[in-house]
Amino acid sequence: MTKIAFLGLGVMGYPMAGHLQAAGHEVTVYNRTSAKAQAWAEQHGGKSARTPAEAAKDAELVMACVGNDDDLRAVCLGEDGAFAGMSSGALFVDHTTVSAKVTRELYDAAKDLGIGFVDAPVSGGQAGAENGQLSIMCGGDAAQYDRAEPVMNVYAKLVRRIGESGAGQLTKMANQIAIAGVVQGLSEALHFATKAGLDGRDVVEVISQGAAGSWQMANRYETMLDDHFEHGFAVDWMRKDLGICLETADENGASLPVTALVDQFYKDVQKMGGGRWDTSSLYKRLK
Repeated sequence: MTKIAFLGLGVMGYPMAGHLQAAGHEVTVYNRTSAKAQAWAEQHGGKSARTPAEAAKDAELVMACVGNDDDLRAVCLGEDGAFAGMSSGALFVDHTTVSAKVTRELYDAAKDLGIGFVDAPVSGGQAGAENGQLSIMCGGDAAQYDRAEPVMNVYAKLVRRIGESGAGQLTKMANQIAIAGVVQGLSEALHFATKAGLDGRDVVEVISQGAAGSWQMANRYETMLDDHFEHGFAVDWMRKDLGICLETADENGASLPVTALVDQFYKDVQKMGGGRWDTSSLYKRLK
């Protein structure tokens, strides 16, 4: 049994922390809205804390899954931040999707305090978190990754170290770039089929068995055709992620013309009032 703190109980963090408690670990949670942390503790039998520092006190591992760069800095730094409560030799594992810049900044700050830091963004969405089937891409020191991997396996189907600090976040950027193009392509295919007078379900039944098949097609085409867009990762968060991708591409010289275009399409969805719709709502924009 490992003493663990989990910071951030959104649609991903809430079930992830639950899996850790169910696996026999001693989990203390923190959430910006304290009522949610208390509800988690009542449901899962763990403990809740008032601050990240309080949650992290005496914890061997501190896991985080919050919103963005600023949120991550807020739960790590300052007198109430997790780093202030962590002991030398403890390990911080960040599941948030953030920039590689803030990851390396916090890695250095943690190292100065004798704390390990692994960036470990996840893919698989809310369903993956609930079912313990996430894909986790990691960056950081190999020895620290080795400490974290057995714990992360509780809610993952695949965990891999890609490289040094920031490598996990860079891999997550590649993941989001790939998703953006696939969702737009699927949206256009369904739109085209409908305009051509075809039954979209019949079309997908055939093309999904060939080279056009994808996770997005298998899991989202029916809800897209039914005009339901409340099934996972929100447009607002995707735009945050794509913004990180595009900013990083400016820095490293990568060319991302399709990603930049799809980012603007998601901006159109936001203007339609769809910031909280899931990312498959690109189809709704075409309708």
